[in-house]
Amino acid sequence: MIHPRGNNTTGALILNLSDPLSPKASFWRLHFIPVSLSLSKEKSMTNNDILKKLRVALHLRNDEIIEIMKLVDFKVTASELGALFRKEDHPHYKNCGDQFLRNFLNGLIIHKRGVREENLDSDQKPEAE
Repeated sequence: MIHPRGNNTTGALILNLSDPLSPKASFWRLHFIPVSLSLSKEKSMTNNDILKKLRVALHLRNDEIIEIMKLVDFKVTASELGALFRKEDHPHYKNCGDQFLRNFLNGLIIHKRGVREENLDSDQKPEAE
């Protein structure tokens, strides 16, 4: 196999299917791309990223998030919440811990579905409406 980038043998072969109707295009082309170019450097999502994405997806404001946290008896102030949504390089950035995210998700369930009823016996079934 001949590699166009010198002696670099670590890379990825990319199959390019160009337009078969084009007179100058060959239908099958193989391109060699070195690993450093072919693999993007993926950053794993942090709890802060998850919280930010949920906030945007559910159209939640800070005061709504504070109310959601109150549903699970977890006190958070607006300034603490603002620190979670800052960029990582900001001096007042605060890392979102597992406990905060877990309580937010539990509060979100209560906010969306209501409180879970655990008083049903195994003999009793909820009535169909």
